[in-house]
Amino acid sequence: MTKAKRWLKTGLFLLAALRVPAQSGTNSVDVPFGGNAWSSGPSLHTVYFRLRHTGSLYVTTGQYVISTFNIRDTGYQALKLSGPAVQSITLKGTAIQGAAYVPNNEGNFFYWGRRGPSVHLNYPLPEDTQAEWFYNEVFVPSGQDVQGSYFMADGFAQGYFGMQVNSPKERRILFSVWSPFNTDDPAAVPDSQKILLVQKGEGVHIGAFGNEGSGGQSYLHFMWKAGNTYRFLLHARPVAGNYTEFTAWFYAPEEGKWRLIAGFRRPQTQSWLTGIHSFLENFDPEEGDKTRYVLFDHQWIRTPEGKWLPLHKARFTGDNTARKGYRMDYAGGVKGTAFYLQNCGFFSQYTPLDSWWQRPADANETSPTVDVDHLGR
Repeated sequence: MTKAKRWLKTGLFLLAALRVPAQSGTNSVDVPFGGNAWSSGPSLHTVYFRLRHTGSLYVTTGQYVISTFNIRDTGYQALKLSGPAVQSITLKGTAIQGAAYVPNNEGNFFYWGRRGPSVHLNYPLPEDTQAEWFYNEVFVPSGQDVQGSYFMADGFAQGYFGMQVNSPKERRILFSVWSPFNTDDPAAVPDSQKILLVQKGEGVHIGAFGNEGSGGQSYLHFMWKAGNTYRFLLHARPVAGNYTEFTAWFYAPEEGKWRLIAGFRRPQTQSWLTGIHSFLENFDPEEGDKTRYVLFDHQWIRTPEGKWLPLHKARFTGDNTARKGYRMDYAGGVKGTAFYLQNCGFFSQYTPLDSWWQRPADANETSPTVDVDHLGR
C-alpha cells in the first residue's frame, strides 16, 4: 500500500490513520500520476494539485483513504508518497471543488501538462505605426536558468528569437521562421513555400524544424550566463517576389559586439514586424516541476522612417495548458522598470490571463545604442 509520507505545504494537518474506509456519497476527482507526479527516487513520488477552497480533503487509492487533511490554505499542494507508483490518486471532500490538475493525456505521456504553462508578453504598437526593427533586453537571474527553459526575447507573427538552456553543457541562441505552409513535417513543405537562407553568422547552425509547424531554424552554441543582460535585435524588410527577409542579431556583454545569427527569406509575405511579443516556456517535460523567472526590459521599435519608439505596455497571456486551468503556476507583470515572466514549479500566486501591464517610463531612457545602418544584411 502506498503511504503518505508528509505534506510540503504549510498549514495542512494530518487527521486520520491510514487505511480508513473511504467516505461515500462524496464528489471526487482522479489525479493521474502521469501528468501531475514527479519522482525523486525509485519509491518516492511528489504529486501536485491546486485547491481553490479550504475544508476537508480525503486522499484515497482504490477503496482506502491514504490520509485525511483539514485544508486551511488554498493554492498548490505537494503530497509526497513513498512506495510503488500508482496510476492515480483520488481526492474527495469539501476542498476539491474547482481543483486544478492535468486531467488527461493530451499528447504522448501527458507531454504538454508535464511541460507546464507557457506564458507571453504581447507588446502593442503605437497606433498607425510600422515596425522595421525590434530591440529587447533579457536578464535571467542567477539560479533561474533551469534546464529546458526558452527565454524568447523577440517574437513576431512569423517566428521567434531568444536563448535556451539545452543541457548542463549546452546553451543556444535560437532564431526560427515558420513556413507559410501548414504542416509539422518539414519534408512536406513544397519548394515554393520553403524558408530560404539569405545569410548566417560565424559558427551558426542552419537547418529545418518541425512538430510545431515547420520552417527554417538557426542556432548558435553559446554558453550565456545567468546574471548578465543580453540584447536581441530583429529586422524585417519586404523584398521583391512577395518575400520578406527577417534577420536577427545578438549582443553578449562578454563579447562587446553585435553578432549576426541569420537572415531568412519567407515566401508569400510582404510585411513589417507584426505580433511583437516575448515568451517563457519549458520544453523539457521532466523539468516542469521547477520554477524559472526572466526579466525583459527596454523594448524599442524603429519605424521604416528611422524613428525609435519605446514600448511600455504588454498584455499577459498563456498557452492552452494555462487557458484550460490544467496548470496555474504562471505569473507575469512589472518588476522595477522591466516586465517579468515566471512559470512552472507549482507556486500558488498566479497572474490573471489577459491582464495588461505597463512598465514605468524612464525619463533617462534612451534609444538603443546600435548603428543599424552598419550591421550588414
